[in-house]
Amino acid sequence: MTKSMTGFGKEEATLKNKRVSVEIRSLNSKGLDVNTRMPNLYREKELFLRNLLSEKLERGKIDFSINVESPEGARGTQINKSVVKNYHAQLKSIAKDLKAEHNDLMEIIMRLPDVMKSEKEEFNEAEWKQILRLTELAIKKLDIFRAREGKVLENDLRKRIELILKSLLVIEENDNERITAIREKIRKGIEELVAKDKVDNNRFEQELIYYIEKLDITEEKVRLKTHCDYFLKTMSEAASGKKLGFISQEIGREINTIGSKANDASIQKIVVQMKDELEKIKEQLNNVL
Repeated sequence: MTKSMTGFGKEEATLKNKRVSVEIRSLNSKGLDVNTRMPNLYREKELFLRNLLSEKLERGKIDFSINVESPEGARGTQINKSVVKNYHAQLKSIAKDLKAEHNDLMEIIMRLPDVMKSEKEEFNEAEWKQILRLTELAIKKLDIFRAREGKVLENDLRKRIELILKSLLVIEENDNERITAIREKIRKGIEELVAKDKVDNNRFEQELIYYIEKLDITEEKVRLKTHCDYFLKTMSEAASGKKLGFISQEIGREINTIGSKANDASIQKIVVQMKDELEKIKEQLNNVL
């Protein structure tokens, strides 16, 4: 099965007094590039998450995030009552000693150090197991997305390989005519230079065979078909974008050799069309996992 490197997966749930969502986005990349974003509370699990994502997603530019939304007032900054009372008692005593007004003491107190305190949340193993479950579900959703996109890619790649094979059939039909035309062209050229009755037919045939062997593209045609068939077979199995890329390079070599050896305008036009399809294949392979 062919899979795309592009994908998206999201899973969310309410854990006690907060809403947690896990999101994973994947784009194409030559290798594996994992970026994580999460609250500091879960930072100690970052290496574990990176290893999990690397194992499950294999390749691509991966953006992973854990988002936490707590209800207003559930956690956060609170007034340190004992500190406020202590400040108030001291300031009131000083104001009394100085016989000063003390109506605005609270306004002064609220600007003093340590009046506000932040409640530090502790790591909870049970909660982490729930977040890990959300992560695994998000990975599964992303994998389904990749498989769906991969099917579209596979259909397009298959169509373009089949177009190359159809072009190869046209080349094979033209090839016999090409050899006949070359034979006649050489014979005509010799007869224009040498009297027909003075041509050594045995020598002519030997030289002709030698010349035509240099223009023969039979091996290249066979190898091109083999590579295309192997490409389709590999794609129907657990296709790797890198492996398909290597096969496409071999396909390109045979197409180029056919174009350079054919020495025929009609075949070279077909070769240009084959190269165009191959370039589109290579572009699509950049997105294959």
